[in-house]
Amino acid sequence: MGMVEGLWKAREMPLRDGLYRPDDTGLELHVDGPGTYHPDAGQPIPFRIGGPFDVAQAVEEHGIDEVDTYFESPLPDGAGWMSGGGGGMGNIGYLARLNADRSLQWVAVMFHSNPFVGVRYQGMSAVFTNDWGNRLVLGLTNPALS
Repeated sequence: MGMVEGLWKAREMPLRDGLYRPDDTGLELHVDGPGTYHPDAGQPIPFRIGGPFDVAQAVEEHGIDEVDTYFESPLPDGAGWMSGGGGGMGNIGYLARLNADRSLQWVAVMFHSNPFVGVRYQGMSAVFTNDWGNRLVLGLTNPALS
């Protein structure tokens, strides 16, 4: 079992923005708030996937935190689940795509997104909402996320 998979099973996540996979690979995530400090509730959250980074180094430098799950929702095609929630002092959010058996496919950790509390599906996109009513839209067919 890899480090990321072990953390997930222990209900923990790394504390660095990133898209983490059970094979201990990671991709940078660029997420510009809005977090609890941001006054514009209801706005979309900018989200961009970047290049690879060293997951072990990220965990060593930034540490880990407990995962607080707020929802699990089946994917419309029945191929798995989306999970979301948060951690930390209320500023950290996470989203995870789970396989049909609820094993981890990936977890996206966002330090300034706030916890995610729900999801709805629009065609091949998932629209997540954080605890301030802000939305993050992810295309479920994006190769990095499928």
